[in-house]
Amino acid sequence: MPGNDLTRLRIALTTFFALDGFIFAGWVVRIPAIKQQTGASASALGLALLGVSAGAVITMMLTGRLCRRFGSHPVTVVCGVLLSFSVALPPLTHSALALGAVLLVFGMAYGGINVAFNSAAVDLVRALRRPVMPSFHAAFSLGSMIGAGLGGLVAGALSPTRHLLGLTAIGLIVTVLAGRTLLRHRPPTSPENASDMEPAPRRLDNGTRALVITFGLIALCTAYGEGALADWSALHLEQDLDATPGVAAIGYSCFALAMTVGRLSGTKLLERLDQTRTLVSGGTTAAVGMLVGALAPSLWAVLLGFVITGLGLANLFPVAIERAGTLAGPDGVAIASTLGYGGMLLGPPAIGFMADWFSLPTALTSVAALAALATVIAFTTRRAAAGSHPASPMS
Repeated sequence: MPGNDLTRLRIALTTFFALDGFIFAGWVVRIPAIKQQTGASASALGLALLGVSAGAVITMMLTGRLCRRFGSHPVTVVCGVLLSFSVALPPLTHSALALGAVLLVFGMAYGGINVAFNSAAVDLVRALRRPVMPSFHAAFSLGSMIGAGLGGLVAGALSPTRHLLGLTAIGLIVTVLAGRTLLRHRPPTSPENASDMEPAPRRLDNGTRALVITFGLIALCTAYGEGALADWSALHLEQDLDATPGVAAIGYSCFALAMTVGRLSGTKLLERLDQTRTLVSGGTTAAVGMLVGALAPSLWAVLLGFVITGLGLANLFPVAIERAGTLAGPDGVAIASTLGYGGMLLGPPAIGFMADWFSLPTALTSVAALAALATVIAFTTRRAAAGSHPASPMS
C-alpha cells in the first residue's frame, strides 16, 4: 500500500479514536442531570451505569469474530454510527430501568468500536513499521478532554437532550468523513521484505491464548488505575488533604493531562527503548508515583504523584493491546480489551470497599501494587513475547 494511503488511514483511525473519547466524555458530564431527570437513587443509578460495562463486555468478544469475518474497517464504521445514535438515547428515558436498557446499547457500541479500531490500528502499525500505537490512544485522551470541557461549557445553556443530540450529529458527520477512507481501503499488510521480521497473527492455540491473556492482565492493571483515579482522586484531595472542591477537581485533570502527554511521546519512547523496557519502566514509574499520590501529606506532592502516575501508565495499555493484536489479530485485541475494561470496572468499587475497611489513602496504594504487578508480568514474559517478534525492533 502506498505511503499516502497509509497516512490517510492513520488520520482516519486517529479521528475515530478521538471521536470515541469525545462522545464518551460528553455523555459522562451529563450523568448528574440525567440522574435528576430519571429520579434515580444513587444505588439505582449505579446499577443503570453497569449497562455500559455489561454491553461493552458482551460485545467485545463478538466484535473480534466480526472483524475476522467482515474486516475491522467496516466494523469500525458501523460501530461509529451506532455509537453516535445511541449517545442520544439516555436523555429520552424517565426511569433507572429504561436508562440501564439504553446504556446497554450504548455500551455495546462503545465496546465494539474499541475492539474494531484497535484491531485496525494493529494492522496499520505493522504496515508502518513504527510503534505509533500510543498516538492513537493519545487522540482518545485528547478527545475525552475536549468532550468533557465542551460539555462543561454547554451544561448551563443546553439540556442533556440537545447536547447529546448535538454529539449524535457531530459523530455521524465525522463517521461519514473518516469512514469513507476506511471503507475505500482494506487493512494494510506488512511490506513483503518485512514478512520474515513481522509474523502474521497466530491461531489462538493454548500457548498463544495464554500469552495474550498476560498482556490483557497488563491492560487490566493499567485500566484499574485509570478507573480508580477518575472516581476517587478528587475525594482523596478533598477528604484527606482538605482541598477545596475546585482544587480537588484539578487532581484528575493533572493525571489525564499527563496520560495524554505520555501517549503523545510514546512513539519516540518505544523507538528509543523497546516494548518490554517501555512496559517495565512505565509500570515502575506509575507504582512510585501512586505511592506518592496516595500517601504524601502535602497537596502539591500528591498532585505531582498523580502526574508521575499518569506518565507511567500512559503507554502500558496501548502497548499491551498492540502486542495482543500482533499475536492473535482481532481475537487477541478482543481478549485483551475485555480484560482491560474489566480492570476499569473493578477499580472504583474495589477502592471503595478497601477505603471502608482501611482508609482511602491505603486503598489507593492498590493502584501502585497493580502497576508493580504489570511490571513483573512484562519482565517475566519478555522472552516469550520477544519470541513472537524474532527480529523486530519493537520487541
